[in-house]
Amino acid sequence: IDKLAGSESRAPMKSPNRSNEIARSLRALDEKYGTHPAQPFRGWHARGYLPHCDKPGLLQFVTFRLDDAMPAERRHEWEALREIEDERERRTRLEAYLDRGYGGCRLKDPGVAGLVEQALHCHDGERYRLCAWVVMPNHVHALFEEWETPMDKVLYTWKRFTAARANELLGLSGRFWQPEYWDRYMRDGEHFNRARHYIESNPVKAGLCANPADWLWSSANPKWSWNLKEGQSRYLGGHLASVNWTKFVERARGAGGTRAQPPLQA
Repeated sequence: IDKLAGSESRAPMKSPNRSNEIARSLRALDEKYGTHPAQPFRGWHARGYLPHCDKPGLLQFVTFRLDDAMPAERRHEWEALREIEDERERRTRLEAYLDRGYGGCRLKDPGVAGLVEQALHCHDGERYRLCAWVVMPNHVHALFEEWETPMDKVLYTWKRFTAARANELLGLSGRFWQPEYWDRYMRDGEHFNRARHYIESNPVKAGLCANPADWLWSSANPKWSWNLKEGQSRYLGGHLASVNWTKFVERARGAGGTRAQPPLQA
């Protein structure tokens, strides 16, 4: 996502101390969960040029789209993009293509957009920590911290919950979401902040509003409050002020604080 967030495709140089900190964090995750954690987590794996990782404690940026967001009648436009060898470049170009707003754009419907946003929040503070999101007309971006539920199961739950309900609201039938999704784990706080900026600025970039806070279906909208204690940020432990998180704190206190801290972050 480096280019998506407006930086160069090559990762910026880090100080030796920062590089050591990242390496220590990744080693700590590997020591806790293993380089190949227990199924169904996939651990470190490769899909093309970039490494991917699926294990508790990682922060993940995912994109999933409507089934018709890349229409068959426009295959001549997007098929070549899928053949780009460099994964960063491929994803950058495909993301830009989604912003053109092709297909039925069923997420423009306020009822459907609200349904998707509700799904993202449903297990926040239970299965993952939601850090940022935006519901665009034909795709969704989300940034979250994995806990004890693998990434593909999180995505499956979001899609399963919304597909049937959205078709019912719209009077439609058939496949609602494209099965595949794009993912990228966050290397560090800088990487996280670029991803968050990209997500919350996406409606502005696509010409849908003037300011990120104007888009109703986004973590940038002022209707949402964030609980950020001293020393916290959305990268480090910050979370939505919500009923789910109130229950999480109550459970942690009831368990003697054993779950008061989420999994170690990289």
